[in-house]
Amino acid sequence: MVKMKESGIGLLGLIPEDWKVTKLKYEFDFGKGLPITKDNLIEEGLPVISYGQIHSKLNNGTSINPSLLRFVKPYYKFTNPQSQVFKGDFIFADTSEDLEGCGNAVLKCDEDDLYAGYHSIIMHAKRSEYSKYLAYLFLTNEWRSQLRSRVSGVKVLSVTQTIFKFASIILPPLETQKRIVDFLDRKCSKIDSLRNDIQKQIEVLEQYKKSVITETVTKGINPNVKMKDSGIEWIGEIPEHWEIHPIYYYFEERKHKNSLCKEQNLLSLSYGNVIRKDINALGGLLPESFNTYNIIEKDDIVIRPTDLQNDKRSLRTGLCKEHGIITSAYITLKPKKNVNSQFYHYLLHSYDIEKVFYNMGNGVRQGLNYSEFKKLLLISPTFDEQKNIVEYLDSKCLSIDNIINSKKQQLEKLEEYKKSLIFEYVTGKREV
Repeated sequence: MVKMKESGIGLLGLIPEDWKVTKLKYEFDFGKGLPITKDNLIEEGLPVISYGQIHSKLNNGTSINPSLLRFVKPYYKFTNPQSQVFKGDFIFADTSEDLEGCGNAVLKCDEDDLYAGYHSIIMHAKRSEYSKYLAYLFLTNEWRSQLRSRVSGVKVLSVTQTIFKFASIILPPLETQKRIVDFLDRKCSKIDSLRNDIQKQIEVLEQYKKSVITETVTKGINPNVKMKDSGIEWIGEIPEHWEIHPIYYYFEERKHKNSLCKEQNLLSLSYGNVIRKDINALGGLLPESFNTYNIIEKDDIVIRPTDLQNDKRSLRTGLCKEHGIITSAYITLKPKKNVNSQFYHYLLHSYDIEKVFYNMGNGVRQGLNYSEFKKLLLISPTFDEQKNIVEYLDSKCLSIDNIINSKKQQLEKLEEYKKSLIFEYVTGKREV
């Protein structure tokens, strides 16, 4: 049985007795990334990896994705040699919006030229044969805990070169490192492959859910009904007896300011849902800050009408389920009599995912106001059909969501297993 000793490094705990404990400053030289501006970015030139790529944990934070690199002017090769990254070097993000992101890093694994961008710290390896083992060590929360205990800042957390230089690492004998890396490469590759398969299944299910919603709200649930041309290109045919009217036929704009901040139930549109938010947890804002917010009611439909040119993920609509307040930057639709808001929420969601709102509006942020939005044509089943469609879609979407959630739980368990596997082997608690 391997003899163990205390590592003395945060939460890493015991390590094998023959493993070395040292500081990063003894194993790496440090550099700083380039300042990236619009002026020095070009379509072709020297590839540069930016802070955003590091912070988003691409490829599990262990290697660089070449397809997402940007390019700077070639003269930086001569004026900023300390920003060049070589095989075996690490690039760390030096700021983060949360503790979890502190210590995000990518490892350079090839020989091609690469430069680090703004908000990044470069660690030039004195012995690159350590790098692959350290890439796994740096992924562990237990190692990162020593960085997180020393960061500064409130909304944006800063990690300095000094913090990195004095961070401790463990180094097994080189032969042991090689065995650990080979083993974890094989195991993690299998785990990542399985996770990718599950993620693809989730994407297929989400796409299926969107298609079910769109098909049902535009065609109904009676397959034998006579059809007619709607005159709306992306919708095509609709049931013959359905009507078509502008939004203002079914809704009016709700404009009821929260004067004197009487209402305190703060709501927000998040990922297609209207949710509650803590009014006292918004960076110290005083209650008076919410007197321009709009008071909304149950069954109102909320629309986010800004940045309409950016529709990579369409979740611009939400159905309000309670009395509360929400930013007046959103459009709030108040239903008229004999209008089923749940049906129109599904319908407007289908408009959203079909990119009907894309590039509508004007201005720098390409926004849309109610006077323009109200002219949009909506299709309308009878009131009873609206109710039946809602019941059908509620049941169908719940069934799909349950499957998606079970898939997401599988992803979480695989991620937990991968983390525990890496931790146990890079600290020698389990032997290859």
